[in-house]
Amino acid sequence: MLLALALSVGAAACGADDSGTPAPALTAGQGGAGSSSTAVLTGTQPLLNGEPQQLSAYRGDVVLVVNTATECGFTPQFDGLERLYRFHRDDGFVILGFPADDVAHQEPRDDQQIAEFCKENFGVSFPMFAKSNVVSEPMNPVFEKLNADAGPPTWNFNKYLLDRDGRVVEHYDAGTAPDDAALNARISALLRT
Repeated sequence: MLLALALSVGAAACGADDSGTPAPALTAGQGGAGSSSTAVLTGTQPLLNGEPQQLSAYRGDVVLVVNTATECGFTPQFDGLERLYRFHRDDGFVILGFPADDVAHQEPRDDQQIAEFCKENFGVSFPMFAKSNVVSEPMNPVFEKLNADAGPPTWNFNKYLLDRDGRVVEHYDAGTAPDDAALNARISALLRT
């Protein structure tokens, strides 16, 4: 209830129209299963603490990639994302957070501040990467591939679901909450394969 209220109050700050509906985005299923031409999880990315992380370490997991921002009306989704991660992590599921300020300039914090904010306010324990660009140059290489395969994020908290081979199977807009039934059903189906 509190999350729903926070989302409705913050919707205007996150690109909603007067009806409270999030700004248009690509629909779930954009790209379709197996349509991705290249695996997304290649190369190395720095985590918020600056340590390099090989993305290939997540191959074999079902992965949800999310572009995040700490000053967005959808920021309370961190709570639901953490619950989703904890529920499925022992089954081979991981969420990868990519803070960005180039979608509506709603990430004013630096990496250390982002880490503190996420931990203190939402208990985030899933991997969070260094702040980068997801729609503008110089663009994070992960999002270069995601944008080519499934379309760019239309707002903060877009969600890209990857199969165990690191290929995009679904793209959900920011209005898709972490507890969305369709999203959860798709995650569960991928974890069974």
